Amino acid sequence: MERTLLLVKPDGVARGLVGEVLGRLEAKGLKLVGLKLMRVSSDLAERHYGVHKARPFYPALLKFITSGPVVAVAVQGVRAVEVVRTLMGPTFGFDAPPGTIRGDFGLSKSLNVVHGSDSRETADFELGLYFRADELVAWPLPGEEWIANPAEDA
Repeated sequence: MERTLLLVKPDGVARGLVGEVLGRLEAKGLKLVGLKLMRVSSDLAERHYGVHKARPFYPALLKFITSGPVVAVAVQGVRAVEVVRTLMGPTFGFDAPPGTIRGDFGLSKSLNVVHGSDSRETADFELGLYFRADELVAWPLPGEEWIANPAEDA
């Protein structure tokens, strides 16, 4: 099973979309193994978005992610990174198709409700920024055998 990070960003929290986002993850068959409401510090924001440091939007990105609470979610499932990215939709809400989180709730480039890791390597890095190992909970999901066949679907 693969794990990834999803953040409900400050705009998603402020708009009351946390339950909607979590519901979509669960309805898809993904397992929530870590969850926390938190404020992103400047230091954490700089570590998280360090790959964008040379980009012109970097200062605005840091200002936005630290502007209000976020919900950090550790998500587990078969092909979790890919599945979460598909559920989110393209980065810019106006480009995202209906049925995706960003397509249903976003119109903006920057106010796009959620962040998700873009690869397994990034997921490992980002999960380590937001969760200690002892904060991730392994638990059996009743009926999990009816959601995916890891032997076929990995």
